[in-house]
Amino acid sequence: MSSAPQPFPTPQEPSDAPPLLELGTAPEEPCLRADAARNRARLLEAAARLIAEQGVAGVTMEAVASAAKVGKGTVFRRFGDRTGLLMALLDHSGRQLQADFLGGPPPLGPGAPPLERLRAFGIAVLYRSAEQLELQLAAQPEACRRFSHPATQALRTHVTMLLRQIVPDADCELLAQTLLASLDPALIHHLTRQRHMPMARLESAWVDLVARVTRTRPPV
Repeated sequence: MSSAPQPFPTPQEPSDAPPLLELGTAPEEPCLRADAARNRARLLEAAARLIAEQGVAGVTMEAVASAAKVGKGTVFRRFGDRTGLLMALLDHSGRQLQADFLGGPPPLGPGAPPLERLRAFGIAVLYRSAEQLELQLAAQPEACRRFSHPATQALRTHVTMLLRQIVPDADCELLAQTLLASLDPALIHHLTRQRHMPMARLESAWVDLVARVTRTRPPV
């Protein structure tokens, strides 16, 4: 008779300090040489100018190469593809958001109760996405790597950590996925641009959703 299966190991608590996002740098080159860093900055400046002049649709690898006066191969080597280029443009605000929830002032940063931090986190992500909606949609990775992207992993780790402090008996990893799904840029685009819902309604809905998921009362 076969022995009973071993129980699953207890999930490890996620760290509240996921690694800083390296969205624009390939894994094999974490530190760019000074000349490579300058070239990367020049390419991103050219891409930002194109967005300002033509919108995200105007950002192609060829257009960026032409605007930066470099060969197209240089752009591909630095960013891999158009999605990698657009993700690099989001790098600064992504780093700032991560710095805010890891070490910024409460309630988004440490020092506030986890429930207050979770509410503040969703509101911060909601407004950041709304401000950069066109770029966020264009930079969204394809389905096969969307949820494994370092930026997504950092947000999910943080939300999971907060949930484990609020509702330790729940499946916090999957609840984190559920909460983050409500902050998806495509959904925000649909609700604000197609359904014409005000941001205040989306903010209230986030607070209400957090209360229901965590079995707590919304703030008065």
